[in-house]
Amino acid sequence: MTIIEPSGNGHEAPRPDGPHAPPPEHTLDEPPLLQLKGIRAAYGPIEVLHGVDLVVPEGSVVALLGPNGAGKSTILKVCSGLLQPSAGEVHLAGRIVNGASADQLARLGVCTIPEGRGIFPNLTVRENLWMATMAGVPLDHVEEVAYARFPRLGERRKQLAGTMSGGEQQMLAMSRALAVNPALLLLDELSMGLAPLVVANLYEIVAQVSEEGVSILVSEQFARTVLGIAQYAAIVLHGNVTREGTPEELEDELSAAYLGS
Repeated sequence: MTIIEPSGNGHEAPRPDGPHAPPPEHTLDEPPLLQLKGIRAAYGPIEVLHGVDLVVPEGSVVALLGPNGAGKSTILKVCSGLLQPSAGEVHLAGRIVNGASADQLARLGVCTIPEGRGIFPNLTVRENLWMATMAGVPLDHVEEVAYARFPRLGERRKQLAGTMSGGEQQMLAMSRALAVNPALLLLDELSMGLAPLVVANLYEIVAQVSEEGVSILVSEQFARTVLGIAQYAAIVLHGNVTREGTPEELEDELSAAYLGS
């Protein structure tokens, strides 16, 4: 992995402490796969992240929880390289990657499934999977991984993606991402617009992927849908991570009405 130097914005990111401290089992000798330090980000003149600190330990599922507009999706955009921070540092496996593009981060193992799934509705299932070969993965491998994990996609390989159900489209988005063997998977509102049973099935797949060693950062408005598989959670309000820890440690906050629990 190439070390990319900070963008030189003149701000020194504070080290996490207090409620934002890294989980105790991770030491300086074992950096988390992803760490945000003092991240600020804006859309034009409007700052939406105000010094976010966040840790995603290797091989874990971390849930970003909070209401719409809290800043969860913006955090994921910063992590994926789609939005460059105005201050702070993004660390990937202990290396600063400020200034890296989304394409560069994808080649380093960061894979994003955006809100709304990000599939090509006018292409068939197989043609959508073919898009994953742009990362250098053979189509045979992409299809093998996709159809093994989601047999329903194999039955619909010649069907236009836009004519499938919302759950099937989310399966397609996930299969395309997983085919490139990501190190870090970023999921934005996986449950949006889907029936509870479909969401439960998808999160079972997410749990399996985590057990295979993939680190996962998932944004969800409704805590109940993700906390069954998450080892850690972070509460996001008004562009700040206000608390993070295990679901048990955050039980009081996670029962609040604004998290949908």
